[in-house]
Amino acid sequence: MPGLFSAVATTEGISVRVQPRYAADQSDPANGHWVWHYHIRVENGSGMEVQLIDRHWIITDGHGVRKDVMGEGVVGEQPVIAPGGSYDYVSGCPLATPMGYMVGRFGMVDGGGRRFEVAIPGFDLLSPDAKGAAN
Repeated sequence: MPGLFSAVATTEGISVRVQPRYAADQSDPANGHWVWHYHIRVENGSGMEVQLIDRHWIITDGHGVRKDVMGEGVVGEQPVIAPGGSYDYVSGCPLATPMGYMVGRFGMVDGGGRRFEVAIPGFDLLSPDAKGAAN
């Protein structure tokens, strides 16, 4: 299934795969409102159980305005991922421009209690109204 994802980053055996999708049904371009959904898969290729503790997203709109979004876990969960296992979730991002860019990191703790960070690969948010890549 890796072919379903447009971006991937691997840190210490943990792969993060991303697939964004423009949500035309939730967007209202005439009123300056565009929405994307993104599917994230976190795959544990390490030899230890890991837990996703927090996240930090850097979201840049089409005007270059940056917004940092930080918080505990993802979609209300702090999933524990066994070696060889994976965790999937879908979330969304509204913007006031027809394109943007997202990149970030997940804070993780391994089975030994060691905290480390895992890269979330950068990806473009492009609507049919976009005039090019945002990054």
